[in-house]
Amino acid sequence: MRQEIQETALPVAAAPVRAGRRVITPDRLIALGLITPSILAIAVFIYGFIGRTFYVSLVRWNDLAPDFTFVGFTNYIRLADTERFQIDLRNTFVFTVTFIVICLVVGLLLAVLLDQKIKFESVFRTIFMFPLAISFIVTGVAWRWLETPSSGINLIFDAVGLGFLKNGWFTDPNIGILGVVIAAFWQMSGYVMALYLAGLRGIPDDVREAARVDGASEWQLFRRVIFPLLHPITLTAVIILGHISLKIFDLTVSMTGPGPGFATDVPSLFMYQTTFFASHFSQGAAIAIVLLLLVSLLIVPYLVYNARTEVQR
Repeated sequence: MRQEIQETALPVAAAPVRAGRRVITPDRLIALGLITPSILAIAVFIYGFIGRTFYVSLVRWNDLAPDFTFVGFTNYIRLADTERFQIDLRNTFVFTVTFIVICLVVGLLLAVLLDQKIKFESVFRTIFMFPLAISFIVTGVAWRWLETPSSGINLIFDAVGLGFLKNGWFTDPNIGILGVVIAAFWQMSGYVMALYLAGLRGIPDDVREAARVDGASEWQLFRRVIFPLLHPITLTAVIILGHISLKIFDLTVSMTGPGPGFATDVPSLFMYQTTFFASHFSQGAAIAIVLLLLVSLLIVPYLVYNARTEVQR
């Protein structure tokens, strides 16, 4: 009898919790409730609209009256045969490469100069960063006047005896897109400078001194020590600048429009005019999807690289 009482009094062992099962706690429920509206908004207003745009690009809605007759990739084939779109892709390539290279070179040069702890550094830093506070619309209006052949920069060249440098800028069909590059570079080079300056200030002085003790010259110090350490900054700048250049719209629409012979035209401007002026909604949706793919080719590898870097850490 006593043995039975003792066995009854023994505590019952708790059932083992399955590995990997997460206990739902009030904190988890609160966190889920807070992020659910954002998830739903992103699902509907981003991915939902992307899906809707892709669907519209596959139908025959190229008039005011909706026509959802399925035509497959006909709009994309017609788009590939359009001369204006071919020029737009070429302009986008020239703009992206030139814009990124100039911003990286000038931004790094300015950052290295400011890193020398010169006098009035904060003043120069503010001056270089000021264009970033201006919208692309304002930049486009200002540089449209500066690059007008009869005023602005050409008048300055005449005044200082450099008339041979006068140019048609964005009115020249051969180099029109480079006129837009100048305006975009003026606005974004200060931002790249700030990125590189933060990277330079983040390199410990011990690393620099160790390289100098080992006999490295200043150029070798930059080429073999500092530049490799700035690789993440460069990658980030390339992604941000490339993303801006592929989707550039407000600068071109306020500065030049399509330009003579579509010299300054870009896919985003073509999409805007095709959709809202010509009412070719399916054709405009096809241009939008192509733009999305171009941006994805730049962004997705960067996200994969970041994910792999985080896993390695």
